[in-house]
Amino acid sequence: QLQASGGGLVQPGGSLRLSCAASGSIFSGYTMNWYRQAPGKQREWVARITSSGTTDYADSVKGRFTISRDNTKNAAYLQMNSLKPEDTAVYYCNSAGIYWGQGTLVTVSS
Repeated sequence: QLQASGGGLVQPGGSLRLSCAASGSIFSGYTMNWYRQAPGKQREWVARITSSGTTDYADSVKGRFTISRDNTKNAAYLQMNSLKPEDTAVYYCNSAGIYWGQGTLVTVSS
């Protein structure tokens, strides 16, 4: 019901755009979140966007990442710029803090 995509290998300083496709029943009216889990670490929250478009970010990504949503497509996005090696992780989309999609791997390395 949640399908994340767009991960890959990118050099430091590069950009990637992640997408999360959701079924309507767990998208409309819900806050969408992105989380990530780096190797050997706990999953951490990255960003959220409410149904009305209010956004919030973890301090570690503020100013570099942008979360957005397209309510006509039941999709959420995470634009990631100025990527750093420490951004390497599996990224997960989440709906309402309840529903999880499978992750997409982002590797930042030269």
